[in-house]
Amino acid sequence: MRALLGDYLFPLMVILALCGGFSAVMLNSRNKACIGVAFGAAAAFSACGIMVAIEVLVEGPLMLSLPITSVIGQLSFGFNIVVDQLSAFFLLVICTLALPVSIYSVGYVKEYEGHYGLGRFGLLFNLFLLSMVLVVTAGNIIVFLIAWELMSLCSYFLVTFESRDTEKASAGLLYLVMTHIGSALIMLALLLLAFQANSFEFSDLKNIGLFMGVDVRSIAFILLLLGFGTKAGIVPLHVWLPKAHPAAPSNISALMSGVMIKTAIYMLIRTYFDFLGINGPGDAWLGLLFLLIASISALIGVLYALVEKDIKRILAFSSIENVGIILIAFGAAMVFKAYGLNELAALALIATLLHVFFHSLFKGLLFLGAGSILHATGTRNLEKLGGLSHRMKVTSVLFFVGVLSIVAIPPFNGFVSEWLIFQSLLLSFSLNDVLVNLLVATALGMLALTGALAATCFVRFYGMAFLARPRSREAAEAKEVPRSMLLGMAVLAALCLLTGLLSTYIIPTVDQVTAPLVGTSIAGRLAGGLVLQTPVSSFSSMSPILISIVLLVALPSIYLIATRYGGRRSERVGDTWDCGTPLSERNEYTPTGFTQPLKRVFNGFYHSKTSTSIETGSDPYLRKLSFETSIPEVFEDYLYRPIAKIVTGLARKGGVIQTGSIQAYLAYIFVILLILLVIFR
Repeated sequence: MRALLGDYLFPLMVILALCGGFSAVMLNSRNKACIGVAFGAAAAFSACGIMVAIEVLVEGPLMLSLPITSVIGQLSFGFNIVVDQLSAFFLLVICTLALPVSIYSVGYVKEYEGHYGLGRFGLLFNLFLLSMVLVVTAGNIIVFLIAWELMSLCSYFLVTFESRDTEKASAGLLYLVMTHIGSALIMLALLLLAFQANSFEFSDLKNIGLFMGVDVRSIAFILLLLGFGTKAGIVPLHVWLPKAHPAAPSNISALMSGVMIKTAIYMLIRTYFDFLGINGPGDAWLGLLFLLIASISALIGVLYALVEKDIKRILAFSSIENVGIILIAFGAAMVFKAYGLNELAALALIATLLHVFFHSLFKGLLFLGAGSILHATGTRNLEKLGGLSHRMKVTSVLFFVGVLSIVAIPPFNGFVSEWLIFQSLLLSFSLNDVLVNLLVATALGMLALTGALAATCFVRFYGMAFLARPRSREAAEAKEVPRSMLLGMAVLAALCLLTGLLSTYIIPTVDQVTAPLVGTSIAGRLAGGLVLQTPVSSFSSMSPILISIVLLVALPSIYLIATRYGGRRSERVGDTWDCGTPLSERNEYTPTGFTQPLKRVFNGFYHSKTSTSIETGSDPYLRKLSFETSIPEVFEDYLYRPIAKIVTGLARKGGVIQTGSIQAYLAYIFVILLILLVIFR
């Protein structure tokens, strides 16, 4: 069957994004109207996208094309849009997050009134959403590369929207450089595939890798891994991410972390399962390489998040961790597919896509919560927060839902996707290769350690931001954020719970996406009624709804029994024993102190530096002790700065040819033309 409603809704989405963005520019001087038009159009755009995605997932693919054909070399291409099952799933992910973010933005961007142009923000916001949708629905390489570049440029201008801040401008420049290096590698890889297939159309690239030479195929694989890995933020290509996310407005951070970096995951899945193809156990090294890189990325991401003081950098490093978790499952799917274990490959790929979707919801919620904290207090420094649960009661509850989801507490959605990832790795005993089993077991252990550290990280985050006493005047004077911001967060919080509870009904739809890629459907054995179970040997089972029922019954029952039969206790209210010294916020556990034991355990990784100073006044018995700790940026100090130094040095030496003389430049052109004529004669 063919999607019919999408024939009208998809063009309407393009019209809404363009009209909403350019109308916002024209209404720039009228702030209220500008905000309403820009984010109203974005919300309508997102709602249409959700409907298109659902129709395609139910009815079948959607194909649209403009009556324009162009030629590059000997290859022709059209401006085609193709929404198949995989595209529809990622379209659903993008628009499901974009809708509540658009609602949230109505209240959030008011802080820019009188400082920055809201019309420009509205235009960039709508174009950013449109570009992400075009990336996952492009029908050929040329349309994809145009959309990819538009997405990169829009996100760059949004990262540097607060252009008067030099630190944010610097972060944006780093992001622009890294993303274009990645784009160049992606372009090389896709053009390599195109010339092998003699076509730019994605439909003609299916399994083209199986007809390529081993060396050419390996080069394409490495280029794709590096190119898309840069956008996804895998280690060591991640350096832009913890700088760009804090620099961007918080609603943009939610979109970048929640869905933009997932466009790279989309293309990795499409290129490796659809274009390159998996051809027997000899291709298992592809998946094992992913497992290795992803495990390292996940662990390093959470280790850095654990010691950060900037709340948005914590979430940025956490995104690196979660991309690592997603790619662990993806790597496992590739390994299982290589060994012909299609059912396990389907399980791992379903877990991959579920974590892509669920992470977009809870990470989007957490970034919006961080934006609310910044909006209310004016600071991102965790050391200066505390006590916000008394001043921002609704935000604290909604943020707590995001925390429960990201640390995989049942029945929230993060628990379901991570449970499936663990099950897929545990079932690796089906493999008969001892070395592969050992590597998968290592990835499993690193994933478990990552999960434990992530729980510690977000206990620290929530406890230090929302509990105890305020540690600064900004936190003490915080007030709840506007209703539109609360509504946007509330929608995401509700989805974090509902998608976890209803995951048994979501999985069959995801199975329709993975079945064409791995060659088998497992929905009937994986999700039966209220229970999730592994499709192989009934290895384990779990029911999110039954777990929630048990929790809802057990916890109140324990409280009532303890109250009824525990006996009455006299209550006395008094001050905490303070050894004769009045307690204040200076006596509280600080974020630095909270992680000090773990910092010592992993000091071989952190190489943290500490410095102390003692100031003595006129009274020899009164001294002021100052303590400061810092963690070097290892990848920047030992990898990127040396590379930048070499490139800068070469550029200076090459600068001698820049004489300013037009005669010299004409001579250069003449020499190059002669060389080309000799080479291609």
